[in-house]
Amino acid sequence: MKRRAAMKSLGVALGGLVALPAWANNWTPESLGPAHFSAVADEALLAEIVETFIPETSTPGAKSLKVHQFVQRMIQDCYDDKAKATFQQGLTQTDTLAQQSYSKTFVQCDTPQRIELLKKMSNDASSKAFIGLVKNLTIRGYTNSEYYLVNIAKFTLVPGFYHGCVPVTQ
Repeated sequence: MKRRAAMKSLGVALGGLVALPAWANNWTPESLGPAHFSAVADEALLAEIVETFIPETSTPGAKSLKVHQFVQRMIQDCYDDKAKATFQQGLTQTDTLAQQSYSKTFVQCDTPQRIELLKKMSNDASSKAFIGLVKNLTIRGYTNSEYYLVNIAKFTLVPGFYHGCVPVTQ
């Protein structure tokens, strides 16, 4: 490798390492901006779907950690038009199935009814892709949340600590 190319690579790597902590610590739902839902009902529906996957117990649930905004943002910014169409059709189909089964919207259903509807949808070929997409993004959003990383996974940004002067026992 030529010295100039090596120095350039080293400089880029060093700059990236210096900027990484500041860049990673400044991500919050507010800093990313609002996710664009086609309707307020869609946001409430998606919030209840992700809450059904990861409910609130002694730890915060997916809805309290705003995972539904993460799911919407990922689909909006990172997925193709086919996935976006699947997502929108899945939201509509969820409410339609709830109306047919229980004569009320998904948001108005209680927890056992929601679980039953989502199981029914995961066994149906037309809505299986929607359930898989939302479930995977919910798990990813929850396990990447600040609460999960700090309190459950005990994540530290820089692993290991340097203790220079410590007594050595024999």
